[in-house]
Amino acid sequence: MRLLLQQRPDGTEAPRFVQLMLQGDLLGGWTLVRESGQIGGRSQLRREQFPDHDSALAALEAARDAQLKRGFQLMFSQGIDAPR
Repeated sequence: MRLLLQQRPDGTEAPRFVQLMLQGDLLGGWTLVRESGQIGGRSQLRREQFPDHDSALAALEAARDAQLKRGFQLMFSQGIDAPR
């Protein structure tokens, strides 16, 4: 599952983005990958491990909601269980 959120550009600098991805591992756990930065610039990548899909999905939805409150807009959503 993958979500891409982006802020509207303010005219002086490149817009910021946040990409959230859920990835299953070989041992049955899940990883939430968060990439954030400016489009065309440097980005930061963080990973967080979860024991099951439900807790990873809850963390993804919480991260998405926090970014939406900060003014980001959902630009792209991919995956069968994409949150609405």
